[in-house]
Amino acid sequence: MTFREELKSRNFSIYGQWTGILCVILCFAMGIANLFEGWKHLIFSVICLICSPIIFFVEVAFLLKLPIWSEGFRSFFRRLQENWPRIIMYLIMSIVQWISIAVGPSSLIVPAIFLLFAGLFYLIAELKHQDFQSSKMLGGQGIAQMIV
Repeated sequence: MTFREELKSRNFSIYGQWTGILCVILCFAMGIANLFEGWKHLIFSVICLICSPIIFFVEVAFLLKLPIWSEGFRSFFRRLQENWPRIIMYLIMSIVQWISIAVGPSSLIVPAIFLLFAGLFYLIAELKHQDFQSSKMLGGQGIAQMIV
């Protein structure tokens, strides 16, 4: 399945996964940008930077197949392979970044918005009773066929 076919599938968990990949980039970039903004946003910037690799490992399932990770590390991320745990994860991350706006205006609102969108995509998928489906391009079913 190509990227275009995945977008046409109308499976909101795939939309959530691709929005999550965008969140990885935004959390990393905005986290670094706000590190130097001042002490008020320092904690929220660090939290945003920590969210970036967490989301990356959650969304790119192929990375968990690498033999360098411990079984405890893998089992933690395997628990997030359904819609509900991802909804909760994204909404908590979004709420934390929204709270940073209460401290003062900053560009951390951008990851807050996109984290909210990712959580909402997974919520819509759950409300429509769509099973979690991972993108083939990001390590879902069929990745072995794509590599070989």
